[in-house]
Amino acid sequence: MSLAVVLVEPAGPLNVGSVARLCANFQVPQLRLVAPRCDHLGPEARQMAVHGEALLKQSLIYPDLAAAVADCQRVVATSGRVETESLPLSSPAEALGWLWQGATCSPVAALVFGREDRGLSNAELLQAGRVVRLATSDAYASLNLSHAVAICLHELQACREQPHPANALADGNSGVLSSRGDLEAALADAEALLLEVGFLYPHTAAARMAKLRALLQRAQVQQQEVALLRGMVRQLRWAAQRETP
Repeated sequence: MSLAVVLVEPAGPLNVGSVARLCANFQVPQLRLVAPRCDHLGPEARQMAVHGEALLKQSLIYPDLAAAVADCQRVVATSGRVETESLPLSSPAEALGWLWQGATCSPVAALVFGREDRGLSNAELLQAGRVVRLATSDAYASLNLSHAVAICLHELQACREQPHPANALADGNSGVLSSRGDLEAALADAEALLLEVGFLYPHTAAARMAKLRALLQRAQVQQQEVALLRGMVRQLRWAAQRETP
């Protein structure tokens, strides 16, 4: 498995540099940045990266989270809060155990961290297969970005060292999970069809599709199942457009 740490709109170059160093510490081969709001190659970031400077220079830039995780089959997102339409919270051991459990069948997995000031949006959380919240004091729950990354990578390292992690959550199937890109493409096809036939309306489509996305994420759909779903949607769309009763 190739693991990527994904930072969404990081604003602090010191944090980005520190995360690059952590990636080197824990042998994480990829650092992905979504629309960074700082100079991730500036002197402050490079100073904090130390021996992780090579990873910093090789970091990949994406316009949004969907693009950053499109090739990933397993995605874990971190959050200090989860709204009603999102996935249920998992413990770090459970979520990261599940992430590492796919080491033999998932070519790319992602561990996603949100913005320093407001974390991940509800729509972004719905792009993850698991959502984890670190146990902190209710009086002051917010962690520094690099500190949160350090805790999660340390937990993931513990999972790596267990040949059969007891804390991993079973999938309930042995098939290959769908990539995020394929799942989003199928959802886009479904949304277009449902708008055409009047099941969805433009002003409520986003909320209703969020519920469908959450359902499919909880189900952990396989690649072949997404292909079947997309084929059904396309055939239904073709039938709906025919000029016959």
